[in-house]
Amino acid sequence: MADATTQDGPVAGHGDGEGIRTFPFPVDLSLLGVGLQIGPMGTGHTWHAEAPLHRVHRIDFHVVMLFSDGPVRHMIDFAEYEAAAGDVLWIRPGQVHRFSRASEYRGTVLTMQPGFLPRATVEATGLYRYDLPPLLRPDEAQRAALTASLAQLRREYEDTETLPLSLHTAVLRHSLTAFLLRLAHLAASSAQAARDQADTTFTLFREAVEQGFTTNHSVSAYADALGYSRRTLVRAVRAATGETPKGFIDKRVVLEAKRLLAHTDLPIGRVGAAVGFADAANFSKFFQLRTGQTPVAFRAELR
Repeated sequence: MADATTQDGPVAGHGDGEGIRTFPFPVDLSLLGVGLQIGPMGTGHTWHAEAPLHRVHRIDFHVVMLFSDGPVRHMIDFAEYEAAAGDVLWIRPGQVHRFSRASEYRGTVLTMQPGFLPRATVEATGLYRYDLPPLLRPDEAQRAALTASLAQLRREYEDTETLPLSLHTAVLRHSLTAFLLRLAHLAASSAQAARDQADTTFTLFREAVEQGFTTNHSVSAYADALGYSRRTLVRAVRAATGETPKGFIDKRVVLEAKRLLAHTDLPIGRVGAAVGFADAANFSKFFQLRTGQTPVAFRAELR
């Protein structure tokens, strides 16, 4: 992790009820003891001698990793993320995470102690916006700006000779703020882009279901036809409706079945066939499971 060797001594973290250990910011590993640490990622580095990175653990400080190589798989709050060269992972205090044994971490890592920046800066940079995505994919211009800003911060961090500690710390705060403002803008933009994409994905899915629900009840088939992964479709539909794609399809099928039962005299088997069921018994089972009534009982109730 950050370019610091492991230390000997007592355990720095503590266990919680789940057996997940929490590790504090390693102040004694940062230059001059400031609440900031920045350096290259690589093997053999950790928060503490007794903090195995491949185990799930929690940290009470911020971690920003800018990757120069990839892919890298990393778990954050029990979701797996895959970062490529140029991507950024932003882990916030209190989040649990785990490093992958199979991935080689290359790039620059920044760690920051809570309280290092003033309150106004914390709010402006969205340091505790847990709703924002941890994996960020900057475009070429954004990546160049982030890399340059991070390199400037690293130069200031490593320059321990030209300023007294108070001014050195002040310069670090200013340089860190400039980097985090760029990072926060990228995170907010990424979140909005994800919402827009989810809206578009759901709209296309809804239109496809409207055209095909009488013959197609398969989530995977809709995903393939639209060119999305099943996971992308699940996220988009859940964001828009709070339910799964399968639930959305089933609701549309049930609605059409109710319309036919209420407004036509078609036999139950014909109603089932009209909404994609070749077997009347399967249709009746499907309808009752989702409405609590058999098709016959539903029709009788309306007449």
